[in-house]
Amino acid sequence: MNREQRLVLIIAILASFVSFLDGTVVTVALPAIQRDLGGGLTTQQWIVDAYLITLGALILVAGSLSDVYGRILIIRIGLILFGITSIAIAVAPTAEFLIIARAFQGVAGALLVPSSLALITSNFRGPAQARAIGIWTAATTSAMIAGPLLGGIFVDVLSWRYVFVINVIPIAIAMWLLAVLGHSDTHRSKVAIDWLGAALCTLGLGGAVYALIEQPTLGWGSPQIWIPLTVGVLSFAGFLVRQALARAPMMPLGLFRIRNFWSGNVATAFIYGALSLNGFVVGVYLQQGAGLPATLAGLAMLPSTLLMIALSSRVGTLAGRWGPRLFMTIGPAIMAVGALLLLTVSSEFSYWTQVLPSVIVFGLGLVLTVSPLTSAILGSMDPSRSGIASAVNNAVSRVAGLLVIAMLGAIVGGALDLTGLHRAAIVTAIFMVIGAVVSFAGIRNPPRSASGASQSEPS
Repeated sequence: MNREQRLVLIIAILASFVSFLDGTVVTVALPAIQRDLGGGLTTQQWIVDAYLITLGALILVAGSLSDVYGRILIIRIGLILFGITSIAIAVAPTAEFLIIARAFQGVAGALLVPSSLALITSNFRGPAQARAIGIWTAATTSAMIAGPLLGGIFVDVLSWRYVFVINVIPIAIAMWLLAVLGHSDTHRSKVAIDWLGAALCTLGLGGAVYALIEQPTLGWGSPQIWIPLTVGVLSFAGFLVRQALARAPMMPLGLFRIRNFWSGNVATAFIYGALSLNGFVVGVYLQQGAGLPATLAGLAMLPSTLLMIALSSRVGTLAGRWGPRLFMTIGPAIMAVGALLLLTVSSEFSYWTQVLPSVIVFGLGLVLTVSPLTSAILGSMDPSRSGIASAVNNAVSRVAGLLVIAMLGAIVGGALDLTGLHRAAIVTAIFMVIGAVVSFAGIRNPPRSASGASQSEPS
């Protein structure tokens, strides 16, 4: 790896790190934000979902933007916008201002992740590319550890507002390294950008999410609910029609004719929806229900993340040898058991006997699922289409989390108390079981020769 490649890799890691970091710090900060700016569960839902609406809707079209205008330019714009919105969130005077800033931050996040990966793939080839992507994955995964821990410390010692200022440091370093790199950008002016598809997708998700979040307060019969819901459903239907007819769709529907791709993405929707539900509910309940300080709440899920880091490579190797179907079936089933262990949480709270067993079992199931699921989806694609396949799967996982958080009020019964925690645990387990069944019924292992070949490739 030469000097230029090292700089490219560091820039790609820093650019993606801020997006991943912001997805993990916010849950720990939610109770403190509520105490400072007011609002209840609905406000907390919007703080999470405002970011996910724009991120999930625009992450596909962002890849086209980086092709047309160049990876470096799009990363620069994404970093600047992410920095500005992070500062805006940190100084937010009201919850409404913060939610709007989070939506713009999602736009910035959508620009950063695909452009960072595209920067790596355009500067590395062969085994060096696989190694670079592996380093990028490991480094960005560290945000899963750093986010809740740093967020908890800042909330307890200083203020929740400093949680979002954390982003400014890696952003500043990345901008400086971009100047040092002096890299000539590449452009593909003939690539079409599906602006209409992006607008329809954003409007569709926004309308549906607004109705789902506000419905417990206003009721389904309210025009403020059924009108945006109708607009959202019709817009998303228009988005699908657009993808079927457009010459250069942002989400080619033809990909869903491939068995492992469509079944893997259906499994992704249920599994990642359950992951988002579990992460949100446990992170908030540990503070508001169990009375833990934010730092300890941030540390609570650490065993799961450590299991991911320690065992993911080994599981990836085994999945390459035996195929992904077994792991994608067993993994979500184990996570369902882990979720149900939260039913032992009682009014006499004990993290060590009631939550930690759930975290460990859940983490084991997670490590058995993630790498095989990715290999099943990308392994079903021709290498030339792996980029769009990965982007679609990423968007599916984000949108699944978005919709589940939007339905949180109905899931927990309007309040995230002990009963709400137990209800969320049951729904999480049901979603995981559905993911396991879909994987068992839909996923097919590659032929032995292909499986063996995949084992020899770096993960």
